[in-house]
Amino acid sequence: MFTALHLFCIVSFLGYGVGCLVTEHMVGEFSRYRLRQFRVPIGILQILGAIGLLAGLWVPAIGGLAAGGLAVLMLLGLGLRLKIRDGVLLSLPAFLYMLICAWLCAGFLDQVLR
Repeated sequence: MFTALHLFCIVSFLGYGVGCLVTEHMVGEFSRYRLRQFRVPIGILQILGAIGLLAGLWVPAIGGLAAGGLAVLMLLGLGLRLKIRDGVLLSLPAFLYMLICAWLCAGFLDQVLR
């Protein structure tokens, strides 16, 4: 289960990060969030997080840092979704990714401490 969610998050965050950088849809979304100036930095953070998760396959400490950082990023995303009143269904992905990343972070921490 850990490995499957780990790989799922690598692909998800890499895809979302690239999408932030190159798609018109994400330009519109970030305008809707009133965070247009943060679209590129957030896309870069998502890509770096995915790379960190990938590195976690060999160095669990890096994976743990990446997962923890992505969990915080998703917590902030969830807060934003709630602030702009996107509702439960639109906020659910951020919440689920936050939980998954926090769980991955704990799993990596467990590997590091063994």
